[in-house]
Formats: sequence, C-alpha cells, structure tokens
Amino acid sequence: MNQDSTDIAAPIALAMTGASGAIYGLRLLEKLLAAGEPVYLMISKAAQVVLATETELKVPAAPDQAQAYLSQHFGCAEGQLKVFGREQWMAPVASGSAPLKAMVVCPCSTGTLSAIAQGASDNLIERAADVAMKEQRKLILVVRESPLSAIHLENMLKLARLGVVVMPASPGFYHKPQTINELVDHVVARVLNQLGIGQDMIRPWGS
Repeated sequence: MNQDSTDIAAPIALAMTGASGAIYGLRLLEKLLAAGEPVYLMISKAAQVVLATETELKVPAAPDQAQAYLSQHFGCAEGQLKVFGREQWMAPVASGSAPLKAMVVCPCSTGTLSAIAQGASDNLIERAADVAMKEQRKLILVVRESPLSAIHLENMLKLARLGVVVMPASPGFYHKPQTINELVDHVVARVLNQLGIGQDMIRPWGS
C-alpha cells in the first residue's frame, strides 16, 4: 500500500458507468489499491448519480477533487490513483502509446456496452475501451442489467468474439454468503482473478 508509485507496474484503467451496482466498482477500486496497483479511474455522469443514490460517499464531480477524496477515503499511496474526466483527451488511456495493464468497466451499463461494441469513442471511457481492444489488451466488462434484450446479447457476443471478457455481475452461492458484501466480493474476486491479482475473498472451487 505504501509502495512508491515509481516502482509499480503499468496502471489498470477502471471505469464506473451508470448501471446499478456502484458497490462493485468501489470494492474493486479498494482491492486494486490495497494490492498496490496504480489505477486510472473514470466515472461517468450517470455513475455519479448512481454513487449518490446507492452509497453514502460524496464523490465530487471534478476529477481532481474526486481524486483527492477517493485517495483519502481508501488511504492509497500518493500518485497511485488518478481520476480523469469524460472529455480529458490528453489522459494516458486515450492512446495506445501509453502503457496499460488492462481495463475494467465495473459496473458496465448496457449503454456503454453498446457504445463499445460500435466503437463510438464519444467520451474517454469509450475511447479507452476502444484503445484496449485495438492494442489487444485485456478488457473486462462487468455488465449489470436484467433482463437482457436481444440487442444486449448481440453486443456481448460481438465483443466476446473480439476477445473482450464479458462478466455479468452474477455472484455465486457455493461459498455460502451471509451478507451483501460477501456477494459483492464474489464478483470482485472473479475480476481480480482475470487480472492475475491475488485475492483471498473466495477460495478456488474444490480447494
């Protein structure tokens, strides 16, 4: 946690969009920072509304203020977390020339899913996802919607065929969860597994 930012690996881009389930994104952010991973965070306008509705956090809309607020909230190392605005086109995630370990959209709205599938790139989140795909980096979409229409499913199939990891926020129950947090942790743990980051929230099946 106190690791110097100059010694850590390429950042992970994390985007939170306007689907219900802000708790998934926040918990993933917490675990990434606790693991010493540098994080580039993007929060859509709709996600700001969801955060205010579903959590007690008062995350400022301005990227620099949100960065200071979340850095203090999670107690991360200086420079470990960087927050970018929706039209901050000079952000590293907007270009394939900048190093990036992977990108996760959590939660991922079906609107964002559609935009990524069409290569819209109308805001920084969409552009970052487009860059991740063209550079053949790992892109994980934690989709949160139910029921799923044929359009949603077609977009998921299109992206899956392009190598995108589509992970609907569907917690398992074999670990006998007793709390909402344990359900959330099951989903977050699966994302961490995809990223190759160690976690102790759930044990592998059969262990």
